[in-house]
Amino acid sequence: MALIVQKYGGTSVGTTERIRAVAKRILETQQAGNRVVAVVSAMSGVTDALIRLAREVSPRPTERELDVLLATGEQTTIALTAMAINALGGVAISLTGAQAGIVTDGIHTKAKISNIEPTEIIRLLDEGKIVIVAGFQGKTSSGDITTLGRGGSDLTAIAIAAVLQADMCEIYTDVDGVFTCDPRIVPNARKIEVISYDEMLEMASSGSKVMQSRSVEFAKKFHVEFVVRNSFNNKPGTLVTEEKPSMEEVVVRGISVERNQAKITIQSVPDRPGIAAKIFRVIAAAHIIVDMIVQNVGIDGLTDISFTVNRDELEKLGHLLDPTVREIGAKGVIIQSGVAKLSVVGIGMRSHSGVAARLFDALSKGGINIQMISTSEIKIAVIIDEERIVEAARLAHDAFGLGEGS
Repeated sequence: MALIVQKYGGTSVGTTERIRAVAKRILETQQAGNRVVAVVSAMSGVTDALIRLAREVSPRPTERELDVLLATGEQTTIALTAMAINALGGVAISLTGAQAGIVTDGIHTKAKISNIEPTEIIRLLDEGKIVIVAGFQGKTSSGDITTLGRGGSDLTAIAIAAVLQADMCEIYTDVDGVFTCDPRIVPNARKIEVISYDEMLEMASSGSKVMQSRSVEFAKKFHVEFVVRNSFNNKPGTLVTEEKPSMEEVVVRGISVERNQAKITIQSVPDRPGIAAKIFRVIAAAHIIVDMIVQNVGIDGLTDISFTVNRDELEKLGHLLDPTVREIGAKGVIIQSGVAKLSVVGIGMRSHSGVAARLFDALSKGGINIQMISTSEIKIAVIIDEERIVEAARLAHDAFGLGEGS
């Protein structure tokens, strides 16, 4: 008897009608001879509504209490999903993240999973029950409720699949799989049948909304194969798996776009050892993730340092940087929020040259200026004006022949 872990995103459970459809799919999976653990997100829009409520009563809500509030979104969905399965004749039990044994560190609103103690899940499965687990949440070792950050239900599902050694993990969403680019941006984008962990990780961390990047990183680390599928049909989806030699034949696998970016430039920074460390140590202590970093060539003992962060971090970052800039003797800070990131991803870039030239040529022909460039072994990313990002994505997509019929 196979063990299958399924995850259903917010749009898949966005209405009671959709919850009943998900319940039917889960029950059918069990009736096909499988043991099933289903991880569900909050209903579409609920998390944002809870955040708005929090900010109505407090401009800067304490993160511990915010976690207590946000965790209620998934708890509503697990109860409704279990009720719907039971109404169809199945036997389902809902578990919060804490009840499922998901233990995290103490970083509220973006906690990391430290351990999973699946004793209760295994006991319920052995009794023949379907187990419905709240995604996105866990508890600290002292019992405080924590949440795992945006897309955290993906991480819950992958982690549970890993600890239970599941035969398959299925990530259900509102699209047919992973595409060469977001079809809402590039209409002729093509669905990818198979993609490596590294490619999926780069695309997820570069703005692809299909999967949370931390969940892909976890899947790679613990060798959890998973399929991204549409909860509204029975199409096969995209398999995310170990890299195979034949994958390098495809130079570029896909294009990712990330709009919610901000560029920060610290001007006239003293160009001496330890200064950059001091700046980024302060940022790291606040658990703010920095993406791209560029330092200009020093002139007369001074240099400019530019970096990008998620736009949502700007308010917190402003309070941190001002005293640090004064302390190191820099001239000032320039914050630019109207930027976006375009990334070209593919493991074939390791063995093929000319990818950067082709990308830069395509953007140049469109009159699109590049503000920052970052590269890795399998990715080239650029920062451009946000108002040009759709045009840039289409130009890059065409330049690498990624569309249907190309």
